[in-house]
Amino acid sequence: MYTTLISVSQLQAFMTSDQPLMVFDCSFELMQATAGDAQYQESHVAGAVRADLDHNLSAQEAPDAASGGRHPLPSRETFAAWLGSVGLRPDMQAVVYDRQGVNYCGRLWWLLKWAGHEAVAVLDGGLPAWLAAGGAVASGDGPTTQASNYPLTTPRTELVDTDTVAGKLARPGQTIVDARGAPRFRGEVEPLDPVAGHIPGALNRPFTDNLGPDGLFKHAAQLRTEFETLLAGRDPATVVHHCGSGVSAVPNLIAMEVAGLGRTALYAGSWSEWCSDPSRPVAQS
Repeated sequence: MYTTLISVSQLQAFMTSDQPLMVFDCSFELMQATAGDAQYQESHVAGAVRADLDHNLSAQEAPDAASGGRHPLPSRETFAAWLGSVGLRPDMQAVVYDRQGVNYCGRLWWLLKWAGHEAVAVLDGGLPAWLAAGGAVASGDGPTTQASNYPLTTPRTELVDTDTVAGKLARPGQTIVDARGAPRFRGEVEPLDPVAGHIPGALNRPFTDNLGPDGLFKHAAQLRTEFETLLAGRDPATVVHHCGSGVSAVPNLIAMEVAGLGRTALYAGSWSEWCSDPSRPVAQS
């Protein structure tokens, strides 16, 4: 079972075994929502199923949303129904990837853990690494799958809501880590949300810092050193990750787990939900 990362060579070996597997292509472009589908049609890991952030990994209607923000989580029941529609079964190893530096596939990794599916891993390096290694690819529509009835089990991830974040603000039992780029964190620019800045007391760790120049996750020891430096003595178990809309925060969560610092919590509503209420405090600088 792979539960955090899987390398290209490990996935290739897994594909030649008789173990059940499902691969998901989560490619997406935030400023051009249809681009991910076009990218998938052009080229994807052979046998991969399409998973779209807007249509499959976010709530379509407010009553079904399990969080706020620009990309609200779907309810566990709606998500399980989609998993069943593509044929995922509890005995399958799931592998998720994108071609945008783990910016989007982490959402599916987290959702599967939330549904109780522990056997899910991110393809380290994504599609670029797969192509560089000569991995088999396909184009056009995805494979025909047999629908199943995916059963929800106990969540394996912790979801934190806005009231919880607000109620623990500035208390030692909560350490907020913001995965957005430094200029957005400082409030110098804000291209997506109506208010610039960050949650008071939050620490900044851009999610791109988890990758090396080769596009792969840094080694566990390096990640551990970097996160321990960031936390400066704070207990890793108190960490709550967020970003703009709860998507790009997940690579930080994965990186902490790879580093041996445990599985930490996600504030899925993130900055887009926090700043939607002018009564909530905002920090800049």
